[in-house]
Amino acid sequence: MYDSIYQSTPKQMIRKIHALLEQADMVVHYHGTHFDIPTLNKEFILFKLPPPGPYKQVDLLKTVRKQFRFASNKLGYVAERLGLGTKYEHEGHTLWIKCMNDNHEAWVEMEKYNRHDVVLLESLYYKLLPWITSHPNRSTMTNAPICPHCGSPKFQRRGYATTQSATYQRYQCQNCFSWFRDSTRAWMTSKQTHRSL
Repeated sequence: MYDSIYQSTPKQMIRKIHALLEQADMVVHYHGTHFDIPTLNKEFILFKLPPPGPYKQVDLLKTVRKQFRFASNKLGYVAERLGLGTKYEHEGHTLWIKCMNDNHEAWVEMEKYNRHDVVLLESLYYKLLPWITSHPNRSTMTNAPICPHCGSPKFQRRGYATTQSATYQRYQCQNCFSWFRDSTRAWMTSKQTHRSL
């Protein structure tokens, strides 16, 4: 999907985004927690729209900063280092200036740039999936046993996870390789406890 003030009025565009967020269970973005979402919320209140229904946020920039130490945390750099491709090349800041002046060719380039960013972000999301520690739990949406990250039913028992108060069966997804554990305690003998350490 793509929209802009070049083909819609600002109010039409903001209403479309608001409607999409109304349907969302989860929104994936890059630096969206501190930039995109507050910017959208500002537009919503200016156009007298109520807050959209609650949704979970997965900010991939937070995962990159928390889990890794890349030379740069920019989306293009991280994606390229992970072999996912590069950002769409354009002329730079002047492209925005041309768009502000209603230059048709510039808006065509801007659409290509934006669409490519979304595809790149999606690829990065799947690459980082097993590293996202605060990912919404997909298993709460079904009664079937599935990976809480990607929803795959293919996972293996992999030892036990022990907290200060209890021990739980631990699993690893064979699709996205995320780690997760049971929500109920595992009852083990002393020999099983010894083997899991």
